[in-house]
Amino acid sequence: MVNFVLVAGARLGAWAWDEVAPCLRAAGHSVYPLTLSGLADKRGVPAGQATHVQDIVAEVERQDLRDVVLVGHSYSGIPVGQAAERIGDRLARAVFVDSNVPTDGKSFVSAWPDGGAAVKASIAENGGFWPLAPASHYDGEGLTDEQIARIVRGSTPHPGATLTEPAVLAGPLSELPATYVLCALAGAAPEDAEPDEDVAELLGSKNWRLITMDSGHWPMFSQPRELARVLLDAAVE
Repeated sequence: MVNFVLVAGARLGAWAWDEVAPCLRAAGHSVYPLTLSGLADKRGVPAGQATHVQDIVAEVERQDLRDVVLVGHSYSGIPVGQAAERIGDRLARAVFVDSNVPTDGKSFVSAWPDGGAAVKASIAENGGFWPLAPASHYDGEGLTDEQIARIVRGSTPHPGATLTEPAVLAGPLSELPATYVLCALAGAAPEDAEPDEDVAELLGSKNWRLITMDSGHWPMFSQPRELARVLLDAAVE
């Protein structure tokens, strides 16, 4: 048995795992979906990048979890990667679901073509938060209209500082036992069917594994059972 700690991406909360968690529990594991500060039911709580890292570490320590599989989706790969270092031998594996990965001294928006200028401007114009994405943002991701409506309905503006503050790593991320789940729908453009350069470099480590899903960027909604199977397989690597 392992303990899954599930952290969804920007604008989402623990609720995003509602269809994945029962599949993991049915396989005999414990599951802890986590809402990060400033989001969903924790909306209004001040948060920076370090806050989100501490949210994850605190959940592991509060529950006194061992054999932890930390799962980070999209943006949340950045705090998950940092937290994975900090929980030490409690970690069994980190799983990055179509996510960003942290680089010491760099933020979520650092790698964006404009250096994150557009995101930073949007945050400044919206009271320190990254605003909600419109329904059209989710087109072409293998989601039904109902699934898109659910994401839009449940989303909350994302605390801007968590996107612009730098990650802090104590050592090389390549030393962590990790699985990267690349979500690439069949027929995707070649650049969308290959991991980013920073992820590709990590996959050169003997500690990292790559799994590809025929899915859009939000598999917890579009393919929850398939994603659960991927997580279960990753947990026993």
